[in-house]
Amino acid sequence: MKYNFIDLFAGIGGFHLALSSYGAKCVFASEWDKEAANTYKINFGIEPKGDITIIDEKDIPPHDIICGGFPCQAFSIAGKRGGFEDI
Repeated sequence: MKYNFIDLFAGIGGFHLALSSYGAKCVFASEWDKEAANTYKINFGIEPKGDITIIDEKDIPPHDIICGGFPCQAFSIAGKRGGFEDI
């Protein structure tokens, strides 16, 4: 059975790599960061939609799996490293 997935808060596509390696197909991606979205498009040929909070749910194709990337800025050296207390 082939699974379809959506990639929310997609970043540069870590979940995409993992699921596609098992034969799943990405049918929708959402990422608000323009640079990350551009990298995702270059890597996978899918242009992520913007902010998921303003996307109409009717515009999201049928899917079997929902991927949602955890915001990494609070834990990354590129961010403030506030962990779970980062607001």
